[in-house]
Amino acid sequence: MLSPQSSHQPRFLGTGISAFLFGLVLAAVIAAPSSAVAQANQTSLQLTSSVSLLKFGWVAVGSTETQLVILTNTGSSSVNLSSLAVNGEEFKVVGAGFPKTLAAGATTALNVTFTPTATGWVSGQVTVSSNASNPNLSFPIHGTGVRKDPVTASPAALSFGQVSVGTTADLNVVLTNHCLCTQILSAVQIAKGGFSLPGTTFPITLTRGQTVTLKVAFTPTASGPVGGNIMVDGPYVNIPLSGTGTATTAGGTLSVTPGSLNFGSVILGTTGTETSSLTASGGPVTVTSAASSSGQFSISGVSFPLTIPSGQSVSFGVVFTPTAAGNASANLSFSSSASATKTTEALTAKATSPYISLSWSPSTSQVSGYNIYRGTSTSGPFARLNSSLNTTTSYTDNSIGVGATYFYATTAVNSSGQESSYSNMAEVNVP
Repeated sequence: MLSPQSSHQPRFLGTGISAFLFGLVLAAVIAAPSSAVAQANQTSLQLTSSVSLLKFGWVAVGSTETQLVILTNTGSSSVNLSSLAVNGEEFKVVGAGFPKTLAAGATTALNVTFTPTATGWVSGQVTVSSNASNPNLSFPIHGTGVRKDPVTASPAALSFGQVSVGTTADLNVVLTNHCLCTQILSAVQIAKGGFSLPGTTFPITLTRGQTVTLKVAFTPTASGPVGGNIMVDGPYVNIPLSGTGTATTAGGTLSVTPGSLNFGSVILGTTGTETSSLTASGGPVTVTSAASSSGQFSISGVSFPLTIPSGQSVSFGVVFTPTAAGNASANLSFSSSASATKTTEALTAKATSPYISLSWSPSTSQVSGYNIYRGTSTSGPFARLNSSLNTTTSYTDNSIGVGATYFYATTAVNSSGQESSYSNMAEVNVP
């Protein structure tokens, strides 16, 4: 037998580390607002609500979901909103800022939240007191607390920001099945207000851990804030939607530079960043929103809506965060006042698997090759990684896991097949 050779002590050269981030965000739950107002005779009312009944649907116990309600002064004189009352401990109105004055034709938004403390159906009511012709405007609210959502949405809610009337802004939402069993998304209901789900066909079957990306579009038909939701039947996933229609203004043209970006190779668990810029020419341009066709690509360093003066440019970052090895591609699309047609930028990248690279000094005895062993503690057990004798003094381990600690050792094998004991160990911590 060969004796252990300390001269082929392995050393750690480098790692490619994968760090997957799991965001289990409970799906925001909100029902489609009714087109009716809180009172039966809308034309006779000075103060109206965008809903007559606010439904939160199914919300996980301990989580909070929010729905947007719009109050409108339809009269010809100002209205003083003196107070707001909420009946029901699990319901609240956040950031209302009462008392306040609402000018003729103006609107104000109420963010109504539901935080169930136990499973089961609960109800409440919101009442707004004012000096309007209908001094007490009220609408009922209800929701159901559930233990957990088998299918969740990320992000939990979509906000489109300001979008020019007649143009369309797109955002993506990813649905994930966390249940051990298969979930069938049987159908979908979409609130009115210019929201739609283009290119998606139901039913959709999700196996355990499987995801599906839905593209949601917002095409406002009038100026002003709009609230709505997507309700997916089956596991009952609710996704709140909000956006504001803005009047189309004359302006110039919008261009993005470069027209395409290639990130090259990016190791899983890391990110790659490139820089692009938006330029307005022939007049000012208001960029209302931006969307990526893939969740692996995102925009950083800029927020929307954004007005760019004529002849000027605004830089922004494009970030590639790979989730699986292989080639990836997407399109960035920018909605603006320049045109109903979106300005786009093509994106490509390649995600590579993580690895640990080892090398060691050759044995001082004559050997035919080496075996490489790996364990998760200094006491073992150790498993051989190479399927055949390694005749070099280096090795790349492509089968590492996230958050693990590995201990590596090598052995030398002579021409008779005799193998030495383990060398000294190299320890590698993978974040």
